[in-house]
Amino acid sequence: MKGLPEERAVSLAQYIIENNATVRQTAKKFNISKSTVHKDVSDRLKTINEGLFENVKQVLEQNKNERHIRGGLATKTKYERLRQK
Repeated sequence: MKGLPEERAVSLAQYIIENNATVRQTAKKFNISKSTVHKDVSDRLKTINEGLFENVKQVLEQNKNERHIRGGLATKTKYERLRQK
């Protein structure tokens, strides 16, 4: 996604909020790097739209608190697949 960084930041934030998406999922969807997503929604968005920034911050904080659970499930799935072979 090319274009103005300010517009991109708002689009990324709206996607994260609407889909409860992670930074990684958002980066994949918009075909940009994770660091670009993080910079847009953490730095740029704060100066553009503080209300939207607070909403994104809540979703990202929730994702951060749940990441160890997703990682454990991914590892479990991996070893279950290996066991079936």
